[in-house]
Amino acid sequence: MTEYENAPGDSTRSVHAGRPEARPHEPALPGPVFAAHFHLPGDVTGPYTYGRDENPTWTRLEEAISALESPGTDAETLVFSSGMGAIASVLLSQVSTGDTVVLPSDCYQATRSLRGRLEEYGVAVRLAPTAGDAQAEVLQGAKLLWIETPSNPGLDVCDIRRLADAAHAAGALVAVDNTLATPLGQRPLDLGADFSVASGTKALSGHGDLLLGYVTTRRPELAAQVRLWRKTVGAIPGPMEAWLAHRSLSTLALRVDRQAANALALTTALLERPEVTDVRHPGHPEDPAHTVAAAQMARFGSVVSFTLPDKAHAERFLSALLLTTEATSFGSVTSTAERRARWGGDAVPEGFVRFSVGVEDAADIVRDVLHALDTAK
Repeated sequence: MTEYENAPGDSTRSVHAGRPEARPHEPALPGPVFAAHFHLPGDVTGPYTYGRDENPTWTRLEEAISALESPGTDAETLVFSSGMGAIASVLLSQVSTGDTVVLPSDCYQATRSLRGRLEEYGVAVRLAPTAGDAQAEVLQGAKLLWIETPSNPGLDVCDIRRLADAAHAAGALVAVDNTLATPLGQRPLDLGADFSVASGTKALSGHGDLLLGYVTTRRPELAAQVRLWRKTVGAIPGPMEAWLAHRSLSTLALRVDRQAANALALTTALLERPEVTDVRHPGHPEDPAHTVAAAQMARFGSVVSFTLPDKAHAERFLSALLLTTEATSFGSVTSTAERRARWGGDAVPEGFVRFSVGVEDAADIVRDVLHALDTAK
């Protein structure tokens, strides 16, 4: 094997990960396998027995994600029907009555919503903010530390390596929500995490047309526990969703590079507007999280957050956008924005806007936003 084959770049890896070797007259990426059961003669079992356990389409996608999350080191990935399916699989498979979990107080609100269920099961839940590595102060006796960096929607960043080392010293496992960064933005397993977890609904698939989640770990015993949870709960993806996500990986590097550049351009423009406050994007040199982010991230994501004076001002801004769709979620090829406080559950002002830049031309995105800001005055 040549040196080139040993160390492909991110885009090359994204294009080829999980695909079979080229064969005459065969597709580069075989189509989805629709099967609830497989032929099992005699006593023989094999890699595919029943549709809730495994599927060849999942296998190819799982191999591809492992190659992105853990290049050069063996890892196992399990794909799920949604990001929350993946998140729940780790939290609910790894802890039991009497254990303690540490969650970020500012993480994705649906993740925090699991607090009540965990406490009903007799699991203690401690909360601490992402910024300043504050979770390190509440690790004593914990079984699992959950990290989300950059956090959603506030875009704070913590030092994964520092927190992972502290958690392991305290006897805790470490899971990192890698949704916003993607495996091309940061690799939590390389930074000491036991699990890298993400919603593939967002930037990984990138087209806003499917729901998917995944868990990657280098520890076979942890993978087996998550696999059993997936099987018994049935949180499995459809083969079409898995195939669409795998197809989308070919453009992952192109998309995240373009989106990161667009997000930086938008951040720079927003910083010039007096009515816009608390502009956040970890890739901007003036962002409070930039130093930590730059030390562990290769790409900084598509999301920019900022605050307008009040709810009415934010609603006028969103209504005046022409190129940008008002929608929840992030990471799509199309720009989207929302007033995050409309959902409740996040400690953000009424005028807080989460903006996900797409792959449109940066000048057009900025023009659309500036036009909407002028109209909203």
